[in-house]
Amino acid sequence: MTAASVGVWAAFNKVYYFLQTLFLFTESDIMTAVVPITVLASAAAPLDGPHRLPHVAFWLWLHLLQFDVSNQTLSPDEDAINKSHRPLPAKRISHSNAVLLRWLLIPICVLSSSAYSTHVVCASAALAVLTIVYNELGASRDHWIVRNLVNALGLASLEVGATLVAGPDPTRLDKLARRAIAASTGVLATTMHSQDFRDEAGDRAIGRRTVPIVLGNRARYTVSVPLSLWTLVLCRMWGVGAMTGAAMMALALFTGSRYVVGREGRDFQTAYFWYNVGCFSVTVAMGALMLRRSQVWLSCVHALPVYHRLHESA
Repeated sequence: MTAASVGVWAAFNKVYYFLQTLFLFTESDIMTAVVPITVLASAAAPLDGPHRLPHVAFWLWLHLLQFDVSNQTLSPDEDAINKSHRPLPAKRISHSNAVLLRWLLIPICVLSSSAYSTHVVCASAALAVLTIVYNELGASRDHWIVRNLVNALGLASLEVGATLVAGPDPTRLDKLARRAIAASTGVLATTMHSQDFRDEAGDRAIGRRTVPIVLGNRARYTVSVPLSLWTLVLCRMWGVGAMTGAAMMALALFTGSRYVVGREGRDFQTAYFWYNVGCFSVTVAMGALMLRRSQVWLSCVHALPVYHRLHESA
């Protein structure tokens, strides 16, 4: 190998290492946020052709990176207990460099959003403000109601931005898109604490007051009951047929039961898997939403606007 080729290879390895580090900041959010919100945005916009999907996925990932780096620079002790593979506890990046990256990501996200419209920029700015409220100003350690609300509003800003990016006009959301995002915000505000059961040990260590810690065993029903109620409401709202509605309710009951019978961290990890996204595949056929493999409740809910749009256009 020549000196030049060695230098190129070394540079490639550094770039790859850096990109892998960025991915590890967001790894846990790929299937729990990027995929469900991409489904929602594609259904609600509606999607302006397959070429928009990479735009949607990258916009979401970049903004989740902003949130995740902020969150992880403030909670390295929690990650050392719960998620030691993350970049900071794994020593892939220094804390000072991670903090620098955290603040650089705000203008990077805003600039990337400006390529679409000022409305997308507003969604990006809203997420930046809510990230500061949630992380730096301590809403994540506040009462679980405040935590759920701020979290849901942050995800709503992601959904607004992603839906604008996905659609044919990045300056407006139609009535169906607004309804879909409002419904999703309600779902997340009332069930977002489903993720806290798996992290209870780390949350106790840093003094966070989450639903499982505050309510104990009663907390299990604060997930299982809302899942069933939201399923009824949303199936009616989107005009879902009896067979699809029954399948959705069966999935909601099964997912809720995982929380009721769970006893330890890995049980709740499985439950959260069902709440979010497993081996994902959604197909649309004969004017109805059909599901296959290990699709889960939240992604089903986010995909229901597809059913509504197809039904209206039939």
